[in-house]
Amino acid sequence: MPPARIIHTPEEISRIRRAAMITASVRDDLAAMARPGMTTFELDTLAGELIARTGGKSAFKNYCGFPGNICISVNDVVIHGIGRTDVVLNERDIVSIDIGVKFDGALGDTALTFGFTEQPADIKRLMNGTQNALMEGIAAARCGAFVHDISAAVEKCARRHKLSIVREYVGHGCGIELHEPPQVPNYTGSGRGPRLEPGMVLCIEPMLNLGTESVKVDRADGWTVRTRDGQWSAHYEHMILITENEPEILTWQKTM
Repeated sequence: MPPARIIHTPEEISRIRRAAMITASVRDDLAAMARPGMTTFELDTLAGELIARTGGKSAFKNYCGFPGNICISVNDVVIHGIGRTDVVLNERDIVSIDIGVKFDGALGDTALTFGFTEQPADIKRLMNGTQNALMEGIAAARCGAFVHDISAAVEKCARRHKLSIVREYVGHGCGIELHEPPQVPNYTGSGRGPRLEPGMVLCIEPMLNLGTESVKVDRADGWTVRTRDGQWSAHYEHMILITENEPEILTWQKTM
């Protein structure tokens, strides 16, 4: 049977912490450099260049066949958007970038949703609510708690902001492999899941929609996940380390 969770060694944590910091710097630099008028392919190419400058490699490129350096998801795209030459960023868009970097045998994984101009009230509610759900999920990730407690905190915040929760895709363990146990849903279900112990590294990543929770995968590319009703979606993700005290955010947004 596969393990229910992975406890990383101090040596692994040191390398994971470095990979996560590198990934966060790429995320923040890329968001600051994105401009209306760029294609998502140009943004993906820029991400590849930024990753290469760190000495790391994209953790996503060719992962299960994914063709991009990062995932770029615009407006109604929830996750797994592929950079395209025919998708041009507009100043009214919101853009989710999901970035993974391999460095020294460890991995970082983080996501951020941003816009270029003042957004309407409902889009602000979407973005603020999703980010708040992430932070409340992190606050619940205390030693001795359970994965269920993270899920419950995210779900409660999403409901408070009147946002729907994508159920087909969830958070996960991460560190040496991109996807490690346990899964970290953004909603409550049966069971408590594993108990949180020091040395666990988790990616908490709410994916919340303005409209229905239902999504569909683009048949043309087999990757791009869109909301079924065409309403917009937001995605934020941090890697955290479970400690004896408060969780350590390994991909803290230092400049955003």
